[in-house]
Amino acid sequence: MEVLVPVITMGVLGILFSLGLVIAYRKLRVYEDPKIEQVAELLPQANCGACGYAGCRAFAEALVKGESTINSCPVSDAEGVKQISATLGVSAAEVVKKVARLHCRGTHEAAKNSGTYLGISTCDAAQLVGGNKQCSYGCLHFGDCVRACPFDALYMSEEGLPVVIEDKCTACGKCVEACPRNLFELHPISQGIIVFCRSVDRGPVSRKVCKNACIACGICSRACPEAIIIENNLAIITDYKKIDPEKIPEIEKCPTDAIGRLKKEDEG
Repeated sequence: MEVLVPVITMGVLGILFSLGLVIAYRKLRVYEDPKIEQVAELLPQANCGACGYAGCRAFAEALVKGESTINSCPVSDAEGVKQISATLGVSAAEVVKKVARLHCRGTHEAAKNSGTYLGISTCDAAQLVGGNKQCSYGCLHFGDCVRACPFDALYMSEEGLPVVIEDKCTACGKCVEACPRNLFELHPISQGIIVFCRSVDRGPVSRKVCKNACIACGICSRACPEAIIIENNLAIITDYKKIDPEKIPEIEKCPTDAIGRLKKEDEG
């Protein structure tokens, strides 16, 4: 009898606790749409944050809730977008491949040194003291962008500038964030004409510190005024779609090669 009482007591307590857990589960459980898991599996699992969310799982939740759009993920390819669209029952968004572009041609040879930099070998650190180049707008050559790229889509060339490997670039934007001088932008891969300079110094000053700098001569803007303007001593492309292919040769008469095609050999 002495043994039976504790056994019965423990059994009753076990039943009560079990009932309590069942009730708590039913009252407190959070329903999760099964589509979240399906969409998450279809995403590239890059977890790069380019979509504006903490990772692919968080982005999947936002998609299912209708808080974001499929084309907010620059890493997903056309097939991935198609499958996600089918899962969500929405129309597939058109995927325009974008890649990072560097707006600088300040190579070791083109951009003059201001002295020998002996500090920490990062762009962020060099930026604090102005770097080792006379141009205060150009590339600092320490490769923070290369180290920030999670897809190995960047490398430093012998000339000292980062080079984008377009086949690997997903336009995640990590290089854009990493560059303290804002030299990277994300552009559609089909967009070949760029201004390779960020300097807003007057022409003579810019040319003195870098032979590839924009000198605001206006040749490009006169050749294509509907798409290119000169503002703050710098050529700016206001509408890439309005650039007439027939005017490109005139635009490329730039005396410092500060504007032109990224790949002349591919575009004739």
